[in-house]
Amino acid sequence: MAAIRWSPQALRALSPRETVAVAERIRTFLIENVCGTGGHLGPNLGAVELTLALHRVFDSPRDALIFDTGHQAYVHKIITGRAHGFDRLRQRGGLSGYPSRSESVHDWVENSHASTSLAYADGLGKAFAARGEGDRWVVPVIGDGALTGGLAWEALNNLGTAGRRRIAVVLNDNGRSYAPTTGALADHLSALRRPLAQADAPVSAYVDGPPEARNLFTCLGFTYLGPVDGHDLDAVEAALRQAREIGGPVLVHTVTVKGKGYVPAETDDADCLHAVGVVDPATGTARDTAAPTWTDVFAGELAELGAGREDVVAVCAAMLRPTGLGPFADRFPGRVFDVGIAEQQAMCSAAGLSMGGLHPVVALYATFANRAFDQLLMDVALHRLPVTLVLDRAGITGPDGPSHHGMWDHTLLSLVPGLRLAAPRDATTLRTLLGEALADQDGPTALRFPKGAVGADVPAVGRMGQVDLLSAPGRDVLLVGLGAMAAPCLAARERLAARGVEATVAAPRWVLPLPPELVQLAARHTLVVTVEDCARTGGVGSALAQACTDAAVAAPVHSLGLPRTFLTHGSRAELLAATGLDAGGIATAVHLAWNARHRRR
Repeated sequence: MAAIRWSPQALRALSPRETVAVAERIRTFLIENVCGTGGHLGPNLGAVELTLALHRVFDSPRDALIFDTGHQAYVHKIITGRAHGFDRLRQRGGLSGYPSRSESVHDWVENSHASTSLAYADGLGKAFAARGEGDRWVVPVIGDGALTGGLAWEALNNLGTAGRRRIAVVLNDNGRSYAPTTGALADHLSALRRPLAQADAPVSAYVDGPPEARNLFTCLGFTYLGPVDGHDLDAVEAALRQAREIGGPVLVHTVTVKGKGYVPAETDDADCLHAVGVVDPATGTARDTAAPTWTDVFAGELAELGAGREDVVAVCAAMLRPTGLGPFADRFPGRVFDVGIAEQQAMCSAAGLSMGGLHPVVALYATFANRAFDQLLMDVALHRLPVTLVLDRAGITGPDGPSHHGMWDHTLLSLVPGLRLAAPRDATTLRTLLGEALADQDGPTALRFPKGAVGADVPAVGRMGQVDLLSAPGRDVLLVGLGAMAAPCLAARERLAARGVEATVAAPRWVLPLPPELVQLAARHTLVVTVEDCARTGGVGSALAQACTDAAVAAPVHSLGLPRTFLTHGSRAELLAATGLDAGGIATAVHLAWNARHRRR
């Protein structure tokens, strides 16, 4: 199949029977390829027939197909001519795991943060109308729990008054995000799905009518079509064509099965096959036993701490197990609150939990914490509430690419008055710092750690306040490694020693506020170099440089960090090396700075 150059035009020329055969070929192709490279398997297996129908009814790219939480767009990539790239899916220089404007004109947006498609559609629909292109359709496809996000509700409020603009919202309702979708909306969708139990139930189309014919979407001004079996190609096509005849705004409610056609994924209650690494396609299980990850360490320690602290509760935004809250939830199910894909709600709700006498732990991916910044600042920090924010996937995450790298968290957190940020460098310090964070009742605390295996412990040989000393003192350079950067800094120290440069390696445990001991250490060295896997703006390096200037410390401070750009996808090791944050890159940068310093003198 990879040798075939698919196109929407070729798909539209097929008969219904031929299209059903294509769906099965695509499903087989996805299982074989995604199990071999890793990627989002379950969501795409569930969207095969729906995506084929979309391309048969609408004219992409003239009609804008917008995939919310873009990990459900693999079938769209195949149909738009990119099947040949799946052998390097999510690998550096290969096919992105999300829609990508640089890959195809068929990809309108590439931000894979959920709940955005309806707002994009609102703006695009208005733009098409303003440009006199009112015959163009905008078709946002929203699913995998994204409708629980606040932005989606704001957009629905606007789209419902869109008049005759050609907006067709497609709800890909599989009842799940990473886990079963929760909340009142989930209950409402479950009630709307019931007619599918009647084999001869027709597709309904209504805006007004008796109370029993009304629902959330009709109350907001949409014509509602559905529910439709999302795996019945004829039924989905018929509903989409009916939507075209009605005009907008219209919502087509399709019901799909996540992982459809692949037994391990269909029966995956824990959603382990939502996103996979390299797995055995016959069983859906990992081929190799993975080493303990940072997430695993956090998960185990939080559950242990929770056993001795009844006030500790946990909050997540639809990703309970991916963020490590599974063991805590298994032991204390009444103390875990999943708010759906709604990071703002998670943070503000945590403020309320704290006001009520509890100590909430809000577990998010670092990139998604961006969405809750206002609530952290004005609802948690302003009230000096003891809320602990745990940021998984901080720094370089790897194959998910620019929208998922946790690059901005430190910069944003540095703006929050009274917040303390910890940067564990290994499993032991993660456990210790999590305990210290939960013991802090004076205001918000946060921990950040990367994705992947946690590696061996990096023991300290001494301590100054909140700064661990990881090496014997060197007379030349103070090398400050933030969190997981401590280990490569130690390796760089050995390379520098071979070049005649002596370095002291230090690792601040709590990096916000800046430990004053770092300024004292800087005063003992000729050059200071900070290394952090986040943006340099607002990081430890910039804070230390300012503090040294204020204290009249002569040693210059050089900051190594991630560049101010959107980094592509690739392995964590590849991207750290490409940005100069591996041992070799650090040693080279320090040596160059050292030589430049001596030339000036």
